[in-house]
Amino acid sequence: MSVITYREAVARGIAQEMRRDDRVVFLGEDVAAAGGVFKATVGLLEEFGPQRIRDTPISEQAILGAAMGAAMTGLRPIAEIMFSDFFAVCWDLVANEIAKSRYMSDGQVSFPLVIRSANGAGVRFGAQHSQSVENWAMAVPGLKVVAPSNPRDVVGLLASAIRDPDPVLFFEQKSLYATKGEIGDEEEIVEPLGQAKVITEGSDATIVALAAMVPRAVAAAGRLSAEHGITCSVVDVRSLVPLDTRTILAEVAKTGRLFTVEENPRLCGWGAEIVSIVAEEAFGSLRGPAVRITTPHIPLPAADALEDHVLPSVGRITETVRKTLENA
Repeated sequence: MSVITYREAVARGIAQEMRRDDRVVFLGEDVAAAGGVFKATVGLLEEFGPQRIRDTPISEQAILGAAMGAAMTGLRPIAEIMFSDFFAVCWDLVANEIAKSRYMSDGQVSFPLVIRSANGAGVRFGAQHSQSVENWAMAVPGLKVVAPSNPRDVVGLLASAIRDPDPVLFFEQKSLYATKGEIGDEEEIVEPLGQAKVITEGSDATIVALAAMVPRAVAAAGRLSAEHGITCSVVDVRSLVPLDTRTILAEVAKTGRLFTVEENPRLCGWGAEIVSIVAEEAFGSLRGPAVRITTPHIPLPAADALEDHVLPSVGRITETVRKTLENA
């Protein structure tokens, strides 16, 4: 067992799959010689060389166009879009071409393609470089959507994404890059897509979270237990598409209470879909209304105090759960 950072896990996951399969190639802005703008791909160029690790021009459309063509002709490309906000520049390729061409070709053309991107807030980059856009991707049929919360899941979920026959958008929460976690020393680490993970067990409430909100939900659950005697199950969604509804429904059935913690803006967030599913399939298990803890529907501020204020915090999660249960 060793301890590595979230950013080191990115390079480890890519390297694991490149050693395993020589069809895997990697391209993006500054991913080779510079080791990535977030230093998440350090060492890959030295090990695999410039034919498989390629720096590209500053053009998201060029990056995804090249990756799409590579996937169509038998390679398994990994493409990096530096900030997830920049998907807006190349969304036609993602939503209209990559997501739909396998269906429209009746399976004659497949797209084993992973698009990695730094997603979310917490590092003071302002409204155009701090968005959480996983709900954009979740709304497009034909895409799989993954967002890990810890280093082991980065490696394991990235491995599954690269091996998957369909296009996968892989969101790395940029404020987590420096965080550390234990990881096994086994040769291969693979975590299945579409399988949530129950991080803590409890009987009073179920808190469903994603990416950077997972450690905050876990910290809030610890505070609720220690200070108020409220025990919570915390579910790390990990994969939005496919979505592990079975695990979520089972935890809600145990506790009778559902809280979602979402970094994306409130309107049309992924938590709304989970609340809808629970209302349809487990309404009888609920002992009160589902509650969504979200970022407001506003552009994210760059000022540190303002950014911290609008994002779901450990304190806000704790107080929302406590007041909801006490007022029931």
